[in-house]
Amino acid sequence: MKKIFLCVTTNLNYDQRMRRICTSLHGAGYRVTLVGRLTEASPQLAPADYQQVRLNCWARKGKLMYLEYNIRLFLYLLFQKPDLVTAIDLDTIIPCYVISRIRNIPRVYDAHEWFSELKEVVTRPGVRRIWLAIERYFVPRFPLGYTVSQSIADAFKKLYNVDYELIMNAPLLAPPGNTTTSDGPKFFLYQGAVNEGRGLEWLIPAMKSVKAPLWICGEGNFSTECRKLIQRHGLEQKVIMKGNILPTELTHITSKAYAGINLVEPVGMNQVYSLTNKYFDYIHAGIPQITMAFPEYERLNRKFPTAILLHTLDQELIAREMNNLLENEVLYATLKNNCSRAASELNWNNEEGRLTRFYMRIFR
Repeated sequence: MKKIFLCVTTNLNYDQRMRRICTSLHGAGYRVTLVGRLTEASPQLAPADYQQVRLNCWARKGKLMYLEYNIRLFLYLLFQKPDLVTAIDLDTIIPCYVISRIRNIPRVYDAHEWFSELKEVVTRPGVRRIWLAIERYFVPRFPLGYTVSQSIADAFKKLYNVDYELIMNAPLLAPPGNTTTSDGPKFFLYQGAVNEGRGLEWLIPAMKSVKAPLWICGEGNFSTECRKLIQRHGLEQKVIMKGNILPTELTHITSKAYAGINLVEPVGMNQVYSLTNKYFDYIHAGIPQITMAFPEYERLNRKFPTAILLHTLDQELIAREMNNLLENEVLYATLKNNCSRAASELNWNNEEGRLTRFYMRIFR
């Protein structure tokens, strides 16, 4: 059995993309190890078919954390015997590259984000110079890779002459009759990382005019600011921050929501070219959503109209469209009905085949 090591800096319990990828590779007959980072807030690891390893770092954030984690990751991999290493985003690419050269083994780049174009990167010129230099040097040296949106794949081809495959981060298709319907009070849902660039600065004030509450499921680098915004606008009873939720429970909550929110601030091309996890999660839960009129969402929404698309982030516009979903029963029913048709095509059952064939070609 070939041994594949996949390396991330995210929380292993809540990274649904990596849990899907690792489970699929394990099912295809590989010995899979997912390597992540141990933090003070890390709960006990959820059971998995594959091996999970968390490296403990003294530094908890910032440049020192990335530096320490990369050193610890390199030392860990040095004493393993992988047949292939996969770097998930730029923050693990250096040790994976060095180990692949030392071991003379294949290396893969999983570009879940266009890292140098993240909002939290492009708004910090000094930080961006560092990540951009890493990207320009290492991405061309990873000819094997895949990413989550065709727009990012096209950009990498143009910039770095690499042909990355498209493997969208869609959920597994639920068995027939295994979906639930909402029979309680209506609420909107924002799920996923509570990070910069997710439109929360506009969404939270907009809730003053919306006729239903908002649940926020997740944590991130914007969580503290979110709680301050909620207090500032007196929305403690209307905007509920639920914190991190395990995937199984989150799936249940999503299916009970009235509609989903997927806002992205157009700062940095990663945001403009994004195709987020939550976009697919809302579709599979059978709920309409409000998202951005960005290239990937426009392309999919033309084929499967499941969302209201916003051309700009504006507090009044967001509130108006949320209330429109609450009041326009014909529009809501149309979008909701289209979700099941979209889910039948946009699902991990289809993407899994592309993933396993990708790795099969490497070893063959």
